[in-house]
Amino acid sequence: MQKHWWKALSVLLISYSIIVGFLGDVPARDILNESIRNLYFHVSMWFAMMAMMIVSVIYSVRYLAGFSKTFDTKANIFAEMGLIFSFLGLVTGSIWAKFTWGAFWTNDPKLNGTAITILIYLAYFILRGSMDDRDKKARIAAVYNIFAFVLMVVFIGVLPRITDSLHPGNGGNPGFNQYDMDSSMRMVFYPAVLGWILFGVWISSIRFKLNTANEKIEEWKNKILNQLQ
Repeated sequence: MQKHWWKALSVLLISYSIIVGFLGDVPARDILNESIRNLYFHVSMWFAMMAMMIVSVIYSVRYLAGFSKTFDTKANIFAEMGLIFSFLGLVTGSIWAKFTWGAFWTNDPKLNGTAITILIYLAYFILRGSMDDRDKKARIAAVYNIFAFVLMVVFIGVLPRITDSLHPGNGGNPGFNQYDMDSSMRMVFYPAVLGWILFGVWISSIRFKLNTANEKIEEWKNKILNQLQ
C-alpha cells in the first residue's frame, strides 16, 4: 500500500478540486462570472497534457540513446495520455469560450495552435501504425516525437505570446495570476493540476503493464505455434 499512496492522493486531489470547484466561492469578475470555475478543469488539463508530453519526449530521447523497446513503449503510451488530455482541454476550452467570447471557436492563435498540435500528434500515431518493423517504427517515431514536441511548444507556448490572443497571459494580456486568481482559487487550482498529472501517470502505468502482458502472451503463442509446427 505504501507504494500506491500517490494513486490515492490523485483521487483525493481530483475529488477535492471537483467538489470545491463547483461549490466553493470564486471572485466576481466581469464577463467571466461563474464560468471562472472552469479554470480548475480547463487549465489543469493543459498542465497535465504538457507533463505527459514532456515525459513522452524524454522517453523518446532515452530510446534513441540506447534503443530500449521499453522506452519506446512508454513514449507512445504517455503521448496517448497527453493527447487525451489535449482533447479534454480543447472541449472544456470551447465550452468556456462560448460563455465568455460568444462562440465555441474563435480565430485565436492559441486555439488554432492547439488544433494543429493535435493533428501533429495524430500523425505520430498514424505513422506508428503504418509500419510493421518494430525497430524501424520505434526509431522513426522517436525522432518524430521530438519534432512534434518542439512544434507543440511553438504553436501553444510561443506564437500566442507574440501575436494578438484572447487568452490570458498571451498577446499582451495579463495572466490569471495578475488579475483573476485569488488565494482561494489557488488552493483548488494547484491541487487539481497535481491530481490530474498523477492520474495521467497512473493510467499510463496501467497501460504499460497491459501492453507488456499482451506482448508476453504473443511471445508464448508464437513459441507454442513454432513447437507444434
